[in-house]
Order: sequence, then C-alpha cells, then structure tokens
Amino acid sequence: MENALGLAGYQSTMIIIVFVVLGLGIAALFAALFLPTRWRLPYSMEFLFVGFLLVMVWYGDSRSTEIYTAYQDRLEEEGVLEVGYEPGEEEFDRIIRVLAFQWGFAFIDEDDAISRNAAVVQPGETVLFSLFANDVIHGFNIPAAGITAEFEPGVERDIWIRAPQEPGKYLIQCLNYCGVGHAQMKAWLVVQADEGDGDEEHDEGEA
Repeated sequence: MENALGLAGYQSTMIIIVFVVLGLGIAALFAALFLPTRWRLPYSMEFLFVGFLLVMVWYGDSRSTEIYTAYQDRLEEEGVLEVGYEPGEEEFDRIIRVLAFQWGFAFIDEDDAISRNAAVVQPGETVLFSLFANDVIHGFNIPAAGITAEFEPGVERDIWIRAPQEPGKYLIQCLNYCGVGHAQMKAWLVVQADEGDGDEEHDEGEA
C-alpha cells in the first residue's frame, strides 16, 4: 500500500501491456489500409489475441482481489474496523467535500482548503464526505472504515464514516472502472492526533 499513489508493480506492467497492444492494433490497422497487398490474420492468431486479453483481465482482477483481501485482513486483525456504530442526530465532527475526477480525488475542507490526495482527520471523528463528480461514474471506498459508495456525475452523494482510532495513513480508492488510469485513482485518509494530546499523555506519564 506504500505505492498507492504511484506507478508500481503489476499496475505499471498492466498499463504498459495495454499501450503496447493498443499500438500494435493501430499499426495493424494502418498496414491493412495502406499496404498494396491486402492481408488478413489467421484465425488462430485471433483466438490467441482474445485469449491474451482474457488472461490480462483475469490477472488484473486476481491481483486486485489479493491486495484488497490482504489489506482488509490486516485491518481486522489489528481491530481497526468498527461495526454497528450509529451517529444518531449528533452533528458531524468534520465535513469534507470530495471532487472525483479522472483520475484522482480533491478534498475540500470547511475552510475551503484543497488537498489533492489526502483527507486529514482526527482519531475517532465522525466525518461526512460529500461526493461529487463531473465526468464519469466513480466509486469511493475506504477499507479501514468498511464503506463503499458509487456516485454518478452531476449528482451529489453524502456518506459518513467514523475515523479509525489509530493514527496513520489509510487507503482511499475508486472501485468503479473509470478509464485507463483507474488503477491509480487512490488517495489517503490521514488520521493524525493533535500534538497537544501527545504532550498531555507524556506529562501524565511523568507525573
């Protein structure tokens, strides 16, 4: 998960393969149009190409499932996930507007400060995310909070979470395929405690 905001591992390999296949397809199209002698691929090559595409889809899906499952299992083992919490009628501790676009998230806090790939909250806060997109359908998933939402362009959708109690960086990702850069549409939920809290605990320990 350290590479969630950058090209790394199988994701970059898959993107490179997609562009190579796309380039070969365009080259074959121009060859068929402009070569003096018309030619066609044998049927065996067509079946091979379709099989290659199916293997790519299977590999990408299996790797994504493997990474997500490992991430979720670790959170459950560490007791990060909370189930059954309801905020009732109380006000939310924090409201964050989220603009989703191809291919990233922009987080806008109550002071209209914009963060490109990180939503910063405090441990245990109830946070309302107001989701909006203006291009295509996107997904909004925070495994640490056990929440997934889908939202269409032009339609605002509100979801809420209770932030994990443990400070750290937690993955945010789009789970709806939204184009060639979908695999890189990820960000962080940054849970950080006030510095004063740590100082108070330190002082109590000394006392």
